[in-house]
Parts: sequence; structure tokens; C-alpha cells
Amino acid sequence: MPMSRTRALLDRLRARDPGREIPHRAVRVTLAACTGFYTLRYGFGRPSAATYALFGAISLGLLSRIGGGARARARTLLGTLPAAYLLITLGTLLAVRSWAAALGMLGIGFAVAYGSVGGPRLVGLANGLQLLYILPCFPPYRPEDLPLRLIGVTVGILLLAAAELLLWPVPPPVHYRDRLARAAAAVADLADRTAAAVEAPPQRPVRDRAPPGPADGSPSAADGRPDPATEAVDELRFSRIPLLERPASAGAADRALSHAATALRHTRGQLLRIGRVNDLAGPLPQAAALVRATARAVRAAGEGARAAGPVPGTEPIEAAITGFETARTTPFRPDGPRSAYDTGTVSVTEPEPAPVPSAGRIGPYPTSDPAEAATAARLALGSIALEAAEGARFLTLAVRISRRAPLPPDPTPPADRPGPFWYGHEPAVRLWWARFRANLTPRSVYFQNAVRTAAALAAARLLVGGLDLTHGFWVLLATLTLMRTTAADTGMTLRPAITGTLCGAAGSAAMLLLVGDRPLFYAIALPVAMLTAFTLGPALGLVWAQGTFTVVVAMVFAQLAPASWKLAEARLVDVATGAAVGILTGLCAWPLGGGRELRRRAAELLDDSAAAVHETVAELTGRPAPGGAVRRARRSAVLAEATYAQFRSERHDPQPGAPDWQAVLLTGQHTVRGAEQLLARIVPHSLAGRPAVAGRLVGDADTAAAAFLREGAALRAGPVRPDPALAEARTALLDERLTVARLPVADPAALHAVDTAVWLVGLVDDLAAVPGAKAAPDGRSQPEEGRGTAGAAGGAAADAATRGSNEGGGGGGG
Repeated sequence: MPMSRTRALLDRLRARDPGREIPHRAVRVTLAACTGFYTLRYGFGRPSAATYALFGAISLGLLSRIGGGARARARTLLGTLPAAYLLITLGTLLAVRSWAAALGMLGIGFAVAYGSVGGPRLVGLANGLQLLYILPCFPPYRPEDLPLRLIGVTVGILLLAAAELLLWPVPPPVHYRDRLARAAAAVADLADRTAAAVEAPPQRPVRDRAPPGPADGSPSAADGRPDPATEAVDELRFSRIPLLERPASAGAADRALSHAATALRHTRGQLLRIGRVNDLAGPLPQAAALVRATARAVRAAGEGARAAGPVPGTEPIEAAITGFETARTTPFRPDGPRSAYDTGTVSVTEPEPAPVPSAGRIGPYPTSDPAEAATAARLALGSIALEAAEGARFLTLAVRISRRAPLPPDPTPPADRPGPFWYGHEPAVRLWWARFRANLTPRSVYFQNAVRTAAALAAARLLVGGLDLTHGFWVLLATLTLMRTTAADTGMTLRPAITGTLCGAAGSAAMLLLVGDRPLFYAIALPVAMLTAFTLGPALGLVWAQGTFTVVVAMVFAQLAPASWKLAEARLVDVATGAAVGILTGLCAWPLGGGRELRRRAAELLDDSAAAVHETVAELTGRPAPGGAVRRARRSAVLAEATYAQFRSERHDPQPGAPDWQAVLLTGQHTVRGAEQLLARIVPHSLAGRPAVAGRLVGDADTAAAAFLREGAALRAGPVRPDPALAEARTALLDERLTVARLPVADPAALHAVDTAVWLVGLVDDLAAVPGAKAAPDGRSQPEEGRGTAGAAGGAAADAATRGSNEGGGGGGG
């Protein structure tokens, strides 16, 4: 190879793997596999045990992804031994008949792939565990070799665990808790700056009275960088965290960490919203005190998120919320002194006026009266400050669950349960069962991928038995590693797979013809070939992976039995057969992958969110409501997040009018979170005694819910365009604040109406971000985790899934 091409190849490898993890892993797997293989093959004369030692190391070292530092990886490898024994035993016993092996493949394939719902750690192990069943489920049928097979896989896994500890041990990655603590510190700093701005006297310059950074967290004009809190919170997005380090399992601690990130993002958003009304509101000491208490609570929660930090308590932030509620209702008591919220009081019997049309506008409000606009802004600022404080309280509770600290009883009324923290009161077994049960539906991407994987592997096994292929193992391995979650993606893998295998088969055939039956040559050359294959394959793509691995296969089998050039031919046929089975299965089982399902799920989420808006306002105003809408919206958010995770693992061409899917998910999360906060803070039916206020609020809910339903219908129809009615809806909701500000006599019910209207305005603002997703710079939508196998992509849904999802409690890391 010319020096220039060699240098270009090395540069490409360095760019792809700057930390040299790929060659380090290649050395570990090669050393473990070859040591076990040579010891058992030549030292003890046990070729069966040698084969399982080699493929045990390859399956868990190369086809699996294991996270954590060196010690955590070694523990995970040792923990897989019981599962490895079970799978190899079942494969050995069922290999007696093709139909029995195929049925076993169907059941085992589904179980292992569906296990991805349990979180990213199970996702990473899925392909390796599948291989441990595939390996023994082919003739020759030798149940007497079962002990040797178990000994071999034990040797291979133990050697791999030792290599993880001794050869370039991987340092522990940055824990999600540390990321959460850093983000909490940045949000606390933002809260301190916001509090200083809120309490600033009006004579100070506007730039000193608005919190640093724009209200939406977009790049500032000064340096083009987002607010530090925005940058820190964005680092909690799952797309920026290694797959296996995401808190996405069914356990309570992972759920709580993911919910803590959601609460922190919500609090950050409310603090930035204060900047939109702060200049009109003027100094507001009560709100400033609450925001400072929010800063202290967020900072304490961040310190407690770390495993060694003090566990935070909720008493300080709860006391601050109670004090603020008392302070802002003081002017509504006959004997209370006036506060900054006082709009002027007259006779209690004076009727409520209708909104007064205004010829001018001040800020977003349709009024020419500065005092009137300031009052409306103060009301809004107080409501937003309360939302930020509630987010800090939610964050504190989530951190306490993640630290397994005692929790108070669930305050959610029995009719509305499960509450947001239901999982904090449940045993681990029930949490895992709830996760698995909730996804046993054809609408779940976990279920879809498990069925697709199991059906493809079972069909491949039947085909191998029917055609009596000599090396059927490679057919199933090709099906497993080449199949994707869409038929189009699987078809795209066929050409590089066949090209690479063809090149590797040609090289293997030439090698077998020239060298012949000389095991010593293959024994000497095998480590070099394995090291090359395990380095170039992951770094340079499927062509290199298939080609180099074909040569490795030929060298291994040439040491187990006499081999000829026909071995390379069989390998080529096997790969083509396996890939074809994957394509045909993908055409029959959900061929479009996550795209169509995501559109349907997102539309359902918006519809359920609209129902949640109606139900929440009906609960507050005493109007009849069917119930269960908030719970349905939580579940819709969970399933939509899982579908989005798979969608991001696939290749998609940019389409005009494609929505911003993440904006849809965040809108659903904010709907659920805001509804939970309002229902927890406001007594049910508390607005029923003010029919005029309640009537207007129900109309506002209808306005917001109609916007949700329009967006949902647009998602179902195809391209999504900006909704001109959203601006009208937002103006109508802002007018609600002004109407309350004009009340000659206000009361706590009016403040609760403003709280609800502020929540609805925020949801309409979220909806405005749904149209117009941007393509990647290269013109394609970027996959979040790369395009994995069907099993791994079912798991791509699981990593995220979710995003700390729970079957009754909201979404996660973004």
C-alpha cells in the first residue's frame, strides 16, 4: 500500500477513534479468544471446548457493548455466565431437530431482544447472548459435549474479564449524577441572577434588570453562545451521553435521575421565561425571595445527586412556596396590608367587569395603561416563579428517590393515581414487571423489534435445516448482525456485506489453496488476522468487517478440521442467505421502522395532552370530566419517547414539512408536569365559586386544547406547517391575565386562574416550536446512535426510553 494511502487510513482511524478504544478492545478480545482457543485446542486436545472459548470471548467482547469502567465491565461479564450456561444448554438440547431448534430460536430470540426494554445495559448484551444460543443449535447433535462447551465458554469469558482489568483498563466514565450536579449548579446560578434582576429597582438600566441571556436560551448577541445553564442542561440530553451510561433502566434510581433532569430543564425554562415579563413587572421582592429559595433548593439537590453528597430535604422549598402563596394573597384579605400584587380594592360586592378593549399595546398586553400592564406582568411573574419553585421541589424529590431516601406518602388522590413518583413506593420486581408488561403490545417498538428479530432468526434456522447448509451458523449470524429496523436500511447493508464477504472469500480461497492443510500456519497467523479484523472492521465499516472476519473464520475452521477453498464459498452463500432472510422479514414486519409509528405516536401524544388540559381545568373549576386523561398523557409520552429513540437510530432523508419531534415530546412532558403541579398545589373545584373566572378559564383551555388537536391532525396528515391560529391563541391567553388585573376585587381564585393561564401560554409556546425540524448539515437527518441491528435498535428504543420513562410518570432526559 502506498505511503500516502497508509497515512490516509491511519488518519481516518484516528479521527474515528481518538481515544484508541477500538484497537485496545481488539487486543483484549484477540488475546482472550486466542489464549482460550490455543490452550483447549492444542494443550488439552478439546476442539469443542476451544471453539466455545473463542466465540464466547468474541460474542461478549465484540458483538456486545458493555459500559462502565474496567471493574464494572468485568462484573458484567461474570454476571452473564448463568445466562450463557442456560442458552448453550438449550441450544444443545434443541439441536436434535430443525423444528425444535427453530421454535427455540423463536422463543429465545424474542426473549433476549425484548429484554432491551429493561434498559441500555441489556441492549448492549443482546447480540452477544443471541450468539450463545445460535452457536450450539446446529448439528452435529452431541449432547455429550455439553460439559466441554460450558467449560469453553467459561474460560473465554473469564479470560475476557481478566483482560478488561489488566489491559488498558477503561477508566470509569463520567457518571450521570455528576452531569446532573454540574447542570444543577449552573441552573442555581441562573436563579440567583434572576432573583437579583427581579428585585432590582426600576431606575436601574433594563439590561441590569433582565436575567442574563435571552429568554429562550438561544445564542446571545454578545458572544453567540447560549446561557451557561442552557449549555449545562443540554449536556443531560441522552443524545450527548454514551448509550450505556444513560439512566434508562426500569429501576427506581434510574427513573428518578431521568425525572430529575426533566425537572431541572423545566425549572431552567421558567427562569428564562421570567425575563420576558420582568421589565414590565418592576421590582417584586416576594417573587425574588422565592426565586432565591429556588436557587438554594436546586443547588442542594445538585450536591445531593452525587453519591457522596448530603441528601437534600424538601422542607425549605416547601416553606418558601407556602410563604410566597401567603404573601401574594395578602392584599385579598380585608385586614391584610397591601403588597406589590395589590391592584386596588373596592367593595367586595362590586361585580366583575368584562375585558375592556384597548387601542394600544404595552409589551404583549392589549392596553395603553402602563399600570395595568405592570399588574398583569406581576401576576404572570409570580405564577412563573411558582412554577420554577415547584420544579425545584420536584427535582429534590427525584434526587431523594435516586439516593433511596425515605419519601412522604403519595399525596395524589386515589382517583388520580398513580402519581408522578409512584415508583418510589414500589419494590424493584414490580417496577421491572410494570416496564415489561406495559410494552407487550404491537404498538410498542420494543415488541415490534423483538418479533422481527425472533421471526427472522427462526426462519433462517428453518431454511438452514431445509437446505441442509453445511455452515448454518453463519446464516443466523448474518441475519442477526445485518438486519436493521427498516427494510430499506437492511437492503442498504446487503451490498457492502456481500462485497466485503466476496473479497474476504476470494482471499480465503487463495490462502487455503496456497497453504493447504497446515494448521501451524493458521495458528501463527490467526492472532494477526483477528487483531486486524477487530480493528479495521469497527473503524472502517461493513465492507472491511465482513471481509476480514471471513478470513478469520477460515483460519479458525482450518485448525478444527481439514478445509478447502469451498469453505470460503460456503461463507459467501451463508451471508447472502442470512441478509436475504433479514430483508424479507423486514418487508413483512413493520418495514418502515419507527417513522410511521412515531408520527402516529406523536399525534396521539398531542391528542392526549389536549384531553389532559381539559381534565386539569375541569378539575380546578368543578366541571365534569371523564378522568384518567393525565395518566394517558404520561403513558403516551413514554411510548412516544421510545419510538423516537428508534427513529433516531435509523437513516432518514430530509422531508419538507418534517416536524421537530423533540419539540413534540417536550410539549407532552410539559403538559403532564404542569398538570401535576397545578393539581397538587390548587384545591380541586377551588375556582367553582367564581363562575365568571371559571368560565373564561374553561374557554382558555378549549383554545389551548384546540391548538393541540390541530397540531395532532397536521402530524397525521403529513407535512406540518406553522399554525397561524397559535398567535391568536397566545394573545387570547395573555388577555386573560389582563382581565384578572382589571378585577376591582381579586381573590386567591383569581391568582389560581392566572397560574393556569400562564401554564397554558407556555404550552402554546411549546406548540409553536413543533413545525420545521432542521436537517443535518450534510442534508440528512442524523441518527443519534448510528444504525444498529434489529436487536440493538429495539434497544435503541430502550435506551432511552427511554429516557427514564415510567409507566405512570413522565419522561426523561431529552
